[in-house]
Amino acid sequence: MDLKEIQNLIKFVAKSGASEVKLEMDDVKITIKTGSESDTTIVHQMQAPQIAQPAPVAAAPVVETPATPAAPAETKAADDSKYITIKSPIIGTFYRKPAPDKPLFVEVGQTIAEGDVLCIIEAMKLFNEIESEVSGKVVKILVDDSSPVEFDQPLFLVDPS
Repeated sequence: MDLKEIQNLIKFVAKSGASEVKLEMDDVKITIKTGSESDTTIVHQMQAPQIAQPAPVAAAPVVETPATPAAPAETKAADDSKYITIKSPIIGTFYRKPAPDKPLFVEVGQTIAEGDVLCIIEAMKLFNEIESEVSGKVVKILVDDSSPVEFDQPLFLVDPS
């Protein structure tokens, strides 16, 4: 239905004296109301075709902490500052294994060398191996397996000492 047909429909409804008309077609829903608040109101909605979409990512819950125990948080931040953060170079889906039946690339506590594969990030059906740029010991893995990741999102904490 094009704009001209919609305008003609509005004029027809206004002349007919009807207070409300609803029209639903395959991809268009139109509701025309006439009344004392306004002469004519139209709501025009285009429905998107049904496409399989990835599951929505749940946002991390916001946790409020009291102002008094700030010292442990500052200590943890100071401890994390001595670690090197390995970040995602691309947007995609993070995988810790090369295949579902294969072992993990790295685990917490494992010593890694420069060039070791840490994970795979799938982007547009391409599987990109993410290699370590530093040598050290994996202290923390910051992303769950099969989770979506953003560009520059921290993935691993590595202790270089």
